[in-house]
Amino acid sequence: MKAGHEGDADYTFEPTAATTSASQLIGRLRRVLRPEDLDCACRETLNGALARFDEQERRRETRRRLSTAREHKERIASILHFLSELDALTEAESDRTVFEEFALLFVEITRSADAAVSALRGL
Repeated sequence: MKAGHEGDADYTFEPTAATTSASQLIGRLRRVLRPEDLDCACRETLNGALARFDEQERRRETRRRLSTAREHKERIASILHFLSELDALTEAESDRTVFEEFALLFVEITRSADAAVSALRGL
């Protein structure tokens, strides 16, 4: 995506981190807001502001994804606490629904782990 940068109209916008929707918007704004009659100092100021905003949005997205992964880690830890009761069960358990309840806890761990993986891979 072409965009003006530091007064250079031939700058190519190539993010080093995952491109956020805000980064994509900033790239489009750069294309629209880089008129040729804009003086260099003004263009550099605009490009600097857009670059700072883009970096802030990337950091915000990174914080959000890390927070999501941590929340799922805590959820998994809580579920593991309940699973510790599995050690007290025996094959003689008369209420067979207990086994299904424990199976569902494992399913929830899988879902939380998958969500955490997705959040972290989005970084």
